Amino acid sequence: MSLSKPTRRDFLKLSAVTLSAITTQAFRPFFGFESEQKSNLLARIAKDSVSVHSQPNDESTILYQRYRDDIVNVYDEIISDFGPGYNPLWYKVWGGYIHSGYLQRVQIRFNSIQTNFPESGSLGEITVPLTQTMRDRSYFGWDPVYRLYYESLHWVMGVDEGPDKEPWYRLKDELLNIDYHVPASHVRIIPLEDLSPISPDIPPHRKLIEVSIAYQTIKAYEEGNLIFETKMASGVPMRNPDPTLIPTDTPKGTFHIQSKLPSKHMGDGNLTSDIFAYELPGVPWTSFFEPVTGIAFHGTYWHHNFGIRMSRGCVNMKTEEAKWLFRWTTPTTNGDKIESRGMGTKVIVT
Repeated sequence: MSLSKPTRRDFLKLSAVTLSAITTQAFRPFFGFESEQKSNLLARIAKDSVSVHSQPNDESTILYQRYRDDIVNVYDEIISDFGPGYNPLWYKVWGGYIHSGYLQRVQIRFNSIQTNFPESGSLGEITVPLTQTMRDRSYFGWDPVYRLYYESLHWVMGVDEGPDKEPWYRLKDELLNIDYHVPASHVRIIPLEDLSPISPDIPPHRKLIEVSIAYQTIKAYEEGNLIFETKMASGVPMRNPDPTLIPTDTPKGTFHIQSKLPSKHMGDGNLTSDIFAYELPGVPWTSFFEPVTGIAFHGTYWHHNFGIRMSRGCVNMKTEEAKWLFRWTTPTTNGDKIESRGMGTKVIVT
């Protein structure tokens, strides 16, 4: 029997499985003085691999590859004459250029640790490029579960001693109804005043969202006046539609936002440490408007390609813009509970 050479995917899976037996550095990949690390010049690779080109051009020579969850320094931003047209932004990195579509701009920010939490929990934001969570299995020890990514949101229920004897926040997964832990310094507890509704004095029926699939845009109106416009990424239709499966294109029609969750676990619903599995815990600023197949506006930490179809049906947005939409739309919520329901802002998808 011949043995095949291990792939990078195999190596990363093995690394995740053995995390609980490694040193503290495995849990805390970002260390040292914050003043030395806080930077807007970092990006995380959000795809299995991306190519580093000799020029900001897909047709130029490929020099080498960078892989999922690598952190790269960004030396410059270039709007390339060679496109692609929907997103011509490229980043100059060590030795070449990477298209921005699958890079997430990140920072490294450590946080003071909070010890008191309301019974319903507090919303927390990941402020490092990535962090490894662990699940306490009592006398069986600690097992690695999800990696959490920059700007994802999670419900913090308390603080406990972690596997490295340091403070770790206890997180509540709203989909699986389980707890797991994350290094507390990697999470910023969001003050409730940061989540107050926007334009609450405007009557709800005088707010409107228009989504254009053809132009991949979102427009928001107050009393007929355009106040917000941005690019988005809608669903990619199935090549061979299967009536037994949920469609992956974004449905057209008239809808209303009906359910809002500041943090939503999307995916197959598996408890796993496999970074290649379809599990997206902590999807930020989620506003559901199509209840049958569960289509929503939400922030996106796994790509930066807006202006082209990318999703499995939802409307992907830049995270800061999804937060604005979450606060502006009804049903009104202060972000202090897992879900808010009600017949809210009208959404027209064409």
